[in-house]
Amino acid sequence: MLDQFSRTELLLGNEAIERLNKSRVAVFGIGGVGGYAVEALARSGVGTLDLIDDDKICLTNLNRQINALHSTIGQYKVDAAKERIEDIYPNIKVNTHKCFFMPDTADDFDFTQYDYVIDAIDTVSGKLEIIKRAKAAGTPVISAMGAGNKLDPTAFRVADIFDTKVCPLARVMRYELKKAGIKDVKVVYSEEKPIRPIDDMEISCRNHCICPPGTARKCTVRRDIPGSNAFVPSVAGLIIAGEVIKDLVY
Repeated sequence: MLDQFSRTELLLGNEAIERLNKSRVAVFGIGGVGGYAVEALARSGVGTLDLIDDDKICLTNLNRQINALHSTIGQYKVDAAKERIEDIYPNIKVNTHKCFFMPDTADDFDFTQYDYVIDAIDTVSGKLEIIKRAKAAGTPVISAMGAGNKLDPTAFRVADIFDTKVCPLARVMRYELKKAGIKDVKVVYSEEKPIRPIDDMEISCRNHCICPPGTARKCTVRRDIPGSNAFVPSVAGLIIAGEVIKDLVY
């Protein structure tokens, strides 16, 4: 019977579609990378998604985040994503968690209930904790390395973290994972050397913060505010979704 996943079924087969429908994937970070990953998972027929992010959509998100529209500014990212993907796939189950994932909030999540975990957050301590928890639970995990300050979407690679090069975030993660005794993690990373953002206070959030009221963690508290665009984070997110789909069905 023809349905919205028929074209996908032509490539993967009915058994794979049924497997995806029964799968539950947690996505930590619903920004430029995670938002596109969520979109692709929903359009592929994943039956249950857990969305974890405490951030709200800001005007500066419109240049790269799929859930960012003028009509969604001020909404929680997880709420905007939930509304969008339920319109794409009405039968999907979406669990939203307005939470800034860190080691001190990790106990709120049972990683054994997920079939796959996507790490698309920015903080090293949070990324490490996601990987540790997923490994302890025996749940597959894929982690996004740095996508900011880059212009070449063709420079992304899928590799084990210990086979990465160039990416500064991957270098830090390799060091921390080695200390933690973790020997392998699938990651998506870029071999493009990061660009140093233009130092222009006229267009900097440092001097002109426009975070929506009630934003828990304003970008002004960050050590560096990265430059970004529409075509690099999105590619990273879609690559991640593709890896998750392949791992779930094969």
